[in-house]
Amino acid sequence: MLRLLLLLTICSSVNAVNAQQPKAAPSPYNDHVDLSYFYDAFGRRRSIESKSDWMQRRQQILADMQLIMGPLPSPEAPVVLDLKVHEETKTANYIRQLVSYHTDSKNRRVRAYLFLPPSTEAPRAAVLCLHQTTTIGKKEPAGLGGNPQLHYARHLAERGFVTLAPDYPSFGEYDYSFSAKDGYVSGTMKAIYDNIRAIDLLQSLAQVDGGRIGCIGHSLGGHNTLFTAAFDSRIKVMVSNCGFTRFHKYYEGKLKGWTSARYMPLINDKYENDPDQVTFDFPEIIASFAPRPFLASSPIHDANFEVSGVKDSMAQALKIYRLYDAEHNLQANYPNAAHSFPKEAREVAYRFLEKHLMVPPP
Repeated sequence: MLRLLLLLTICSSVNAVNAQQPKAAPSPYNDHVDLSYFYDAFGRRRSIESKSDWMQRRQQILADMQLIMGPLPSPEAPVVLDLKVHEETKTANYIRQLVSYHTDSKNRRVRAYLFLPPSTEAPRAAVLCLHQTTTIGKKEPAGLGGNPQLHYARHLAERGFVTLAPDYPSFGEYDYSFSAKDGYVSGTMKAIYDNIRAIDLLQSLAQVDGGRIGCIGHSLGGHNTLFTAAFDSRIKVMVSNCGFTRFHKYYEGKLKGWTSARYMPLINDKYENDPDQVTFDFPEIIASFAPRPFLASSPIHDANFEVSGVKDSMAQALKIYRLYDAEHNLQANYPNAAHSFPKEAREVAYRFLEKHLMVPPP
């Protein structure tokens, strides 16, 4: 009976998320930086003066993202997760498990490192930890290789969080070819849905308080965090390090880096790598989080994601956070570094997650 109730809870939570997503349709918006206006049901341009005004614009933002990413899957009954533990390592601070679980198919399993507390206690806050572009995938945030700066799944486990670090499709142990027959228009949407299933998994664990889940990532993991949180409001707090800039300021508007099968090929195939044609931008995505806490960690010498485009995005999103009296929840840190996650920046990020997740909400 308990297993049946758990399955029904997971299925209903995913359907609740997906049911709110609009179907992709032509958009009236050609300015994705100016967040001061929306179009009403009669096509009239009106100023955003209330939360209800903003929600109309937000609905269109999610639809515009799906024009390029493809539709968010909305199954009536998601595949049962069927969590399996393949190996386990115990330390004084945490238990690290190599696990696997179903995502969108009974024939496809995602592998991830799961960090649990060493003893049975009250449910804890959890953080989904998304890796950068690296062949070893999940091993890097898990602290098993790669750059020691990016071992944030292990670092956060040592600070008391439950953490989960899955492979992005085609990295680590995730053999994936991005075939069109799988039904995804983009690798980005495939990753988004995999991350939604990862949140399902975290909420299914007795060690996790399902209302206190965050997400953190560097580079690929940084914008993967943003894209997923836009569609899944169960993610309550987000940290993106070196994860984004406005499309017009990404290598001076040259968007080829966004267009491989792993990401969003329609930017090239349909929208001609032209930031003026792309149907969404990061100011809109960040504003869509309001009033949830978000931290942009953006080194001032990042050659991949130009810092002024981050500042533009944050300034526009702040207007929407003010509608919710939540300006304090929108934060930015601009370390004096390149495309990296130095110790000082990590400390800011970890404290941000602790501040907003460690104390249960009333």
